[in-house]
Amino acid sequence: MIWTFGAYRIDPERHELTRDGRPVGVEPQVFAAILYLMGQRDRMVPRDELANAVWPGGAVSDASIAGRIKAARAALGDDGTRQEVIRTVHGLGFRFVAPVSASPDPGLAPLGRPSVAVLPLRILGSGDGLSILAEAIPHEIILALSRLRWIAVTARGSSFRFRQEAPDFGLVAGTLGVRYVLSGLLEETAGRVQVTVELTDCRNAEVIWADRIARPREGLAELRAVIVARIIAALDLRVPENEARQAELRGSAAFDAWASFHLGLRHLYRFTAPDNALAKGHFERAVALDPGFARAEAGLSFTSFIEAFLRIVPDVPAAARAARRHAERGLELDPLDPFVNFTMGRAHWLTDEAETARFWLARATALNPNYAQGFYAAGFTAMLIGDAPACEAAIDAALELSPIDPLLYGMFGVRAQMLIQQGKFAAAARWAERAATAPGAHHLIALIAVAACGLAGNAAQAARWADTARAKRQDLSAPDFSRAFPIRNAETRQLIEATLRGQGF
Repeated sequence: MIWTFGAYRIDPERHELTRDGRPVGVEPQVFAAILYLMGQRDRMVPRDELANAVWPGGAVSDASIAGRIKAARAALGDDGTRQEVIRTVHGLGFRFVAPVSASPDPGLAPLGRPSVAVLPLRILGSGDGLSILAEAIPHEIILALSRLRWIAVTARGSSFRFRQEAPDFGLVAGTLGVRYVLSGLLEETAGRVQVTVELTDCRNAEVIWADRIARPREGLAELRAVIVARIIAALDLRVPENEARQAELRGSAAFDAWASFHLGLRHLYRFTAPDNALAKGHFERAVALDPGFARAEAGLSFTSFIEAFLRIVPDVPAAARAARRHAERGLELDPLDPFVNFTMGRAHWLTDEAETARFWLARATALNPNYAQGFYAAGFTAMLIGDAPACEAAIDAALELSPIDPLLYGMFGVRAQMLIQQGKFAAAARWAERAATAPGAHHLIALIAVAACGLAGNAAQAARWADTARAKRQDLSAPDFSRAFPIRNAETRQLIEATLRGQGF
């Protein structure tokens, strides 16, 4: 958002003040004071409040405040006599009185890599003994975010300066140069400690995600672990989704490599031929704009995987080779990116190299222990091999981390196939139907429901899911299932194919 008053223009994101188009030099604390007073222009701001906003957590003298206000007035063509921009309310505080208008940034600056600041938690009530936790949890979140490769996180030393009761997100964003702020509350009631967190897009002050997590006081260690895991998994979904929305609002002229990448992610998880083609085009554009963009190469690996997995291209082996090639290129560029390692693991599914896939997927979750889709893919691989305990643990972890994941249908489908291998057909049918009714479920997921319901003795439901599968793709056959899900247990594979043939596949 751009703020204008008279001949002046303030761009908080670029930390820039101009007059008649020419830059006006101001110190960071002076800029922060101007920005805060302007943001609170509908009221008088007490001296203590301004001091806490500009010098969070630090002691400051009245002389220092007066000096910054004098410098702010000088930068804005004002003075202590006229007070046409900043008015002093004697003995109390200050008020920004110049008429201000706001407008979207006409420059459409490239979105670039997303960035976030994590603030200390605010304690509600007496909060006895919670002060350490109020900083420990955000600190652990910062450490976990720093392990990711797609988002920049502000260091604790900078973000923890903002300890005021009601943080001004525009001021935080302008001072730290971030697009997102994660803030929250910590309180204890009736022996339970509760944390409420919000992720705010500072460009429009919109809360794009919020959650509330509570545990008994004696379970504080568990509370810390759950909060960190839940937040990292949520950011992995919500921020790219919001970045894609912001990119579309700006229009194609503003697309940079990161905007193109996030637009590709929006289409990637829909597992349809048209969406996959759109995703591929966005990732190709991202690579063209930035040849060193490892995640975009991983995106191209994923689209090639879908082409081979769903058999939506004439040359399936060529698609499988492309999935491997793009993943290898991504690893050359950034071997520590969890998403790149994830796509390398999935590429090995296509050539029935489950043990090798398992290595790369374990590496992905080691790099990011809160990577829901990494755990899902690890569960898929364990299912192919027939390792039921590993499959169950991985799918449980994925569902705990990301209960509304875009690949939820896959998580349910993997569990259903593992239950089929264990001969638990009724339970398999329940999970398979959950998979087939989840958003985004494709034709192969419907085939899982056909097989599971048929094996459970529910012929009517099996027939209904067979109709659904054919509506999604008419040329399906029983061998298509085994090509997509090369289960090592030959007896189970033959049983599923016989059930599918019984439904006309």
